[in-house]
Amino acid sequence: MTDHAVQLTAVRRTYGSAGAPVTALDDVTLALPRGSFTAVMGPSGSGKSTLLQCAAGLDRPTSGSVRIGGTELTGLSERRLTLLRRDRVGFVFQAFNLLPALTAEQNVVLPLRLAGRRPPRARVREALRQVGLADRAGHRPAQLSGGQQQRVALARALITRPEVLFGDEPTGALESTTAREVLTLLRALVDDGGQTVVMVTHDPLAASYADRVVFLVDGRVHGELAGADAETIAARMAGWEAAPACGEVGRETGLRRELGRETWLRQELGRELRPGPEPEPGPGAEPGPGAEPGPGAEPGPGAEPGPGPGADSLSSAPGVRGASPEDSRC
Repeated sequence: MTDHAVQLTAVRRTYGSAGAPVTALDDVTLALPRGSFTAVMGPSGSGKSTLLQCAAGLDRPTSGSVRIGGTELTGLSERRLTLLRRDRVGFVFQAFNLLPALTAEQNVVLPLRLAGRRPPRARVREALRQVGLADRAGHRPAQLSGGQQQRVALARALITRPEVLFGDEPTGALESTTAREVLTLLRALVDDGGQTVVMVTHDPLAASYADRVVFLVDGRVHGELAGADAETIAARMAGWEAAPACGEVGRETGLRRELGRETWLRQELGRELRPGPEPEPGPGAEPGPGAEPGPGAEPGPGAEPGPGPGADSLSSAPGVRGASPEDSRC
């Protein structure tokens, strides 16, 4: 048996037509050991979810190899892929995807019932006990908090005893305290049960629960961190979030949204945003075109008033939304 739960080798995923292809994954090679917790991070559009979908058999790569355990996925028929996902892979998403008419216990057992299997009730109760909900087996989703609903979804993923548990932003819809509870539970599944977990996330705090953080940028692996805290992970991410790629000048990113556009620009561009001193006109010199009129002077025909105090005059800075192509740093 291989030591790796998941292996991707030279994986490439391209969408669109041959005339205008979009490359979501570009020659990704990655090995995820059994019993490990791996977080995948990167700016929006970096290929994180595509990586997870290819690794889990939800999508087929354009080229390259994907293996779960000793099974090569790329040559499997749709039916065999479906059976593999059902029997050997677990999924937890940002949305809980629980059926509102079913109890927690019935939601947990649903994947096995759809497969024609009726597991012992003790096994279902054990899955709920693992996520701390043994006393909520008879509750419907509307009677549970958001964190409890996500734990039911986690128990549903664990009921098949999967080789790999994939999470796509599993704490994205939860407030911070509840998110920590779910992350602590995932960590315990790895440490105490030897579960392999692969989680896509935007949150440095969530990623800090992992053994290893893999960073994707523009569909390629751009390094990793092992055993890093949230601050270190956030610092690594900030550089990529702050620097727009060529052809994406002025793209709004998570970092800019958090800091505010002007604050972010002032941090990144520094002196470039500070206007230099205006040259003094020589004796008797006529003001040039576009010069500010003196006190009490009337603006010339068609003159535009200059920006007032506090106006946002940052749009012409390099790399800023609204900048012309020649101003770009690309």
